[in-house]
Formats: sequence, C-alpha cells, structure tokens
Amino acid sequence: MKISLLALSFSAALALFAPHGRAADADEERLWSLLRSGGQVVLMRHTVTPPGVGDPPGMRVDDCSTQRNLTEEGRGHATAIGEVVRLHGVEFDRVLSSPMCRCLETARLAFGRAEILNATVNPHAGIEDKPREVREMRALATEKRRGGNVVLVSHGTTITGVTGLSVEPGEMVVVTPKGDGKFELRGRLRPAVRGP
Repeated sequence: MKISLLALSFSAALALFAPHGRAADADEERLWSLLRSGGQVVLMRHTVTPPGVGDPPGMRVDDCSTQRNLTEEGRGHATAIGEVVRLHGVEFDRVLSSPMCRCLETARLAFGRAEILNATVNPHAGIEDKPREVREMRALATEKRRGGNVVLVSHGTTITGVTGLSVEPGEMVVVTPKGDGKFELRGRLRPAVRGP
C-alpha cells in the first residue's frame, strides 16, 4: 500500500511539473522564432558581478578598475549566452550597451561587439537621473524598425523602469516596438541558465 501511494504521489508530481516544463520550452522556442524573424528589441541585464549594491566610492565611467565588474562566472555566462543565441540562429544588427564596464564586457563576450549608449548608464549620482535614463531607453525600445534585431545591454534597475519586470543577471526581455512610445512585451529568455 505504501508503494502504491508513493507511486501515485510521484505520478501526481510529474503531472504537475511536466506540462509546465513543456510549456516553458514551447514559450522559449516561440521567442527564439520571433527573434529569428527580426524587428525585435532585447533588453538584457549584464551578467554576474560580485554581491553588493552599486559601485565603489570614487567610481569613474572611464576607468574599469574603479567599477564593480563581472566575475569569472559572469564572463563564462556571457560567453555561453552568445553561444546559445548563435545556436538558435538569432542575429543582432546593433548591439548597444551602457558605458559601464560590466555591460560592455557582457556585450562583447556574448555578441562580439558593443556600441556605447549613454542612455543605458546606471545612475550612480542620484535618483534624479533615473527618469531621464528610463525615458531614453524606452524610446529605443519603442522605436519601430524594419529588418534586424537590436539588443540593449543594461542594468536591472533600468530594465525594471522600462518594463516593470525584475530581471536576473543575463536575463533577456523581448519586446516588439510599436512606435509612439509603445511596445509589446513578448516574454523573457534566460539563455545558458538552467535553474531548479
């Protein structure tokens, strides 16, 4: 009797979790297919940095040695993301990045290049800069385009300000620009990350 109950419990657990896994895989494939078709914008948070909040005192944008940078794990994660993106046949016409070194390094390791975009800088001088930063990034995310995709490598706080979503390091939010300050949120990708 105990074995039967255990088997039943195990079967019930499979019934609960297996469909979710298949649904998640189907949702991911839908997003990869959408990206292969072009015309999308991806808002991507830089990969893993040392724990803590903000940059050290005296941080300078033009000096990586004064900033909070990627860890070895973060570098490996960025490289793996690039491999997964290429494996899915996705290309980006433009790779835009915050001037902060952790974002530039993420972009270069994942996509092989980065164009510095001041609009995506993480405000460290004060909260008063945040609305401008979010407005400028939202404008890029809503600008209707033809052809290829654009990726904006930025910071969690900026992406949250634009989309309302809290994102993990290396996570990608896919949007379809609609113009006139609007976009359609299509979903989230966590390439090269397999959590529980």
